[in-house]
Amino acid sequence: MLKESSLVSPATLEVATAALAAQDAALAGVVERFGPPPLWPRQPGFATLVRMILEQQVSLDSARAVYRRLRAHAGGVSAARVVELGAQGLREVGFTRQKAGYCHDLALDIVAGKVSLGRIASASEEEGRAALLAIRGIGPWTADVYRIFALRHADVWPHGDVALADAVHQVKGLRARPDQDRLTKMARQWAPWRSVAARILWHHYLSSRGRR
Repeated sequence: MLKESSLVSPATLEVATAALAAQDAALAGVVERFGPPPLWPRQPGFATLVRMILEQQVSLDSARAVYRRLRAHAGGVSAARVVELGAQGLREVGFTRQKAGYCHDLALDIVAGKVSLGRIASASEEEGRAALLAIRGIGPWTADVYRIFALRHADVWPHGDVALADAVHQVKGLRARPDQDRLTKMARQWAPWRSVAARILWHHYLSSRGRR
């Protein structure tokens, strides 16, 4: 089971941000320029996973627009409603064929009791991540951002996030954007608060583009 201290709350976010800023001058510069990062919490559950699947390899604005159409059309986003709509119904509100299949299959598995997001939330970090990765359509990036924002695990670094690579390139003054393997190695210095370091860097990425 997860210990409370391993989760990011408003209080631990403040503590961790201060600790990271004291340790790393580049992160301190982000906090000084833009302020502390938001918690950006998301409610654990099916609706959040659907939205994160939509966010895979597209802009957040595009994903948000499709999600809102689904919510308006279905009267809410739940596994039961998605089963009723079917994969074709998801496509009619803007899902790609592949993502419609992923989300419909997940809804079927939840309704049938094959997947329990509640059990995943209460599992150990390793077991929870493995259970998420076993779900069709959920790869390492989706599993990790779900753990960061919905489950609020404190020490997760999402492999494959291009925005984080851009942010590290800028705040660290690197000659080139680091590849994902190098980025993952660099992130080890921010343990046990890698999820908070990621928030600080996302905060830089969005704020420097006027999207706070």
